[in-house]
Amino acid sequence: MLGQEHEPVTIQRDVEAVIVPAGVSVTLRAGKTGFITQALGGSFTVYIEGNLFRIAGKNADAIGREVELPIEVPHDATDEDIRKLVWDQMRLCFDPEIPVNIVELGLIYDCQIVADEEGGRIARITMTLTAPGCGMGDVLVADVREKVEIIPTIKRAEVELTFDPPWNQTMMSEVARLQTGMM
Repeated sequence: MLGQEHEPVTIQRDVEAVIVPAGVSVTLRAGKTGFITQALGGSFTVYIEGNLFRIAGKNADAIGREVELPIEVPHDATDEDIRKLVWDQMRLCFDPEIPVNIVELGLIYDCQIVADEEGGRIARITMTLTAPGCGMGDVLVADVREKVEIIPTIKRAEVELTFDPPWNQTMMSEVARLQTGMM
């Protein structure tokens, strides 16, 4: 996805989007033009008429981009294989304003894979936000849930949002601190 930033874009069909940073859902109408400001993790942040909007990867075709391919896992995948894949999927979740994934930002506190009564798996994830009043909180939680629930054998992703302990910059990985200039 890198290399698509600041590319001009025209909305090719009406598409659901989220205003950044308010977190409010809107419909962008076909024919609107703007620029991609961030294309990470399968979603797109676009700048149109003075506002930023987040468009989910499942709607990439609305801006002329390819929709994400489904994930495949071997039939004998272990819980640990699936847990690793869950973490990989969470690394595809980005705050629309920060070009660092939520894992490297230190927003994921815990991830457990448990069996359900039907032989499927439930992913139990505890996460936080960089600030309690973040308007994109519900959007980020939904993004985590959607990216995890597309993994075969995951029946449900239970994402709990907590502010205990409160997030701070020391929770960021070294890579994230370097990338954001917070070393």
